[in-house]
Amino acid sequence: MEHITIAKLNELDEIVRIDAEVIGDESRRTYIKKAIEEGGCLVAKVNRSIVGFLVYNTHFFECSFISLVVVKPSERRKGYAKSLIKYFENISPTEKIFSSTNQSNERMHRVFLSLGYSKSGFIDNLDEGDPEIIYFKQLKK
Repeated sequence: MEHITIAKLNELDEIVRIDAEVIGDESRRTYIKKAIEEGGCLVAKVNRSIVGFLVYNTHFFECSFISLVVVKPSERRKGYAKSLIKYFENISPTEKIFSSTNQSNERMHRVFLSLGYSKSGFIDNLDEGDPEIIYFKQLKK
């Protein structure tokens, strides 16, 4: 059974290993470390091992923005991304939540849509030929 908590600094290496497994390098180490230090990183654990993480902040027009949802490749399609997002919805400091994913990331589109997020626009020119699709959800608090 999974357990979701706020990440601690002593979990940084394990989180970065998962991220590197997905993107191929540790280039986001400093970004993830800062998120942990600011309390903006959640981890999903199974048997005390981290299987995924979520990074968020409130710098997007003073609204919550989920900037990363990463699940260990061997643990995908088990609902961990949904669980992380649902957990975040319960603790979100704002009533509006935004996130984004590349147009090519069909899995994340399905996750957002299944959780009641709606498309809210797109941004060109981040990844050549693969626009970033913005998602939005209004919480009822």
